Amino acid sequence: MEHVDVVIVGAGLSGIGAAHHLQDRLPGLSYAILEAREAIGGTWDLFRYPGVRSDSDMQTLGYRFKPWTAEKSLADGPSILEYVRETAREAGIDERVRYGHRVRRASWADGRWTVEVEGHEPLSCAFLYVCGGYYRYDEGYLPAFPGAEDFEGERIHPQFWPEGFDYTGKRVVVIGSGATAVTLVPAMAEQAAHVTMLQRSPSYILSLPSRDKLAIKLRKRLGDQRGYQVTRWKNVAVSTLVYQASQRFPKLMRRLIRKGVSARLPAGFDVDRHFNPTYGPWDQRLCLVPDGDLFRVLRKGQASMVTDTIERFTAGGLQLTSGEHLEADVIVTATGLNLQAFGGIELVVDGAPVHLPDHLAYKGMMLSRVPNFAFTIGYTNASWTLKADLVAEFVCRVLAHMGQHGYTACTPVDEPHTERKPLLDFEAGYVQRSLHLFPQAGADAPWKLGMNYAQDVITLRHGSLDDGALRFR
Repeated sequence: MEHVDVVIVGAGLSGIGAAHHLQDRLPGLSYAILEAREAIGGTWDLFRYPGVRSDSDMQTLGYRFKPWTAEKSLADGPSILEYVRETAREAGIDERVRYGHRVRRASWADGRWTVEVEGHEPLSCAFLYVCGGYYRYDEGYLPAFPGAEDFEGERIHPQFWPEGFDYTGKRVVVIGSGATAVTLVPAMAEQAAHVTMLQRSPSYILSLPSRDKLAIKLRKRLGDQRGYQVTRWKNVAVSTLVYQASQRFPKLMRRLIRKGVSARLPAGFDVDRHFNPTYGPWDQRLCLVPDGDLFRVLRKGQASMVTDTIERFTAGGLQLTSGEHLEADVIVTATGLNLQAFGGIELVVDGAPVHLPDHLAYKGMMLSRVPNFAFTIGYTNASWTLKADLVAEFVCRVLAHMGQHGYTACTPVDEPHTERKPLLDFEAGYVQRSLHLFPQAGADAPWKLGMNYAQDVITLRHGSLDDGALRFR
């Protein structure tokens, strides 16, 4: 059996970043990256639907150590994918990735993990680091629609977009109201005969410039690295301010968002019906549209919006509860994602299966009573990579501490009386459907999942490792 110091699971945005931190800070450690798919990129390689892009600015979605230098701050999927792959190439990380290595089981015994890989020999490692995100790649969320098989046109889930699919001149209905739907509608409207966005309930939608003019000026004056860092902190501050204001003054923020939407729509548009969510701002993630592209196609009449529920699919489209019938040649079910903890890996510690809901998440990145194990879950109210970078830095600190003191194991230990709460305090449907499968959080630090980047910088990058909960031996 092959032995390495660290096994990283996943070669997406988080995994490549983790490997970069590891080989930069602890060059003496051996590591392997196991990737279930046949390519680097994770989410950004998986999703190929029209217009796929980030709903976070690249100054915060990008790595701390590698400046984003392209002009567009809200970047498209192919550009982000190339950024991740370029990072891997530059550091030689791409040569360490083992493709087609799907991890099924990992067992801890005698001070090491045995990592079982489908179709390959197992590996042994001292530390297991799961960076596969929490999306389930082999299936998306699809409600049971009555009469779905009656529809005679094309029915597509965005997670499995057919290569080269031609929708030119076709009537398209996009079912959904989240980030995927608001991306698809303007992207498809340029070629389709017409696109209808059918939503059961509205979401908050903000328009932001695709290019950050200040970021471009700062790079010219300060250089790529310094300009990038200043812009990164500027964007962190702005997003934190918007989030905190939304939590403290929801009525005010609702009015401001509504005012921005109304200004970009034609007179007489029913804003209260189509852009008035039932929940407060940031109780679910805000949808960002670059340069108001969604509002532009609505103004031009290339797209329309319907807020209603589906009674059933028909041969030619959708019959709605209101009695309206939507004619369609193509129906895109942008109905959401399914979550999966740790890529579905079965964990076993000293012969006992790890039932995730029985364990607490230490600082949102390690599991109580599970030795030498870490995972990455990003922020729900900010860019994923902000937290991924901090997790990688913390893991490196832990490994360095273990090496300096001769420790072979570190295990977070919770107290029996620790109050338990859901890991993610977020109302989005894709989260609520799957929370029962994930570990839990505590009410207080270090068991509470932090959602404040500035605070996490202090505790994860600079805080003491000797907090009484993380035990070394």
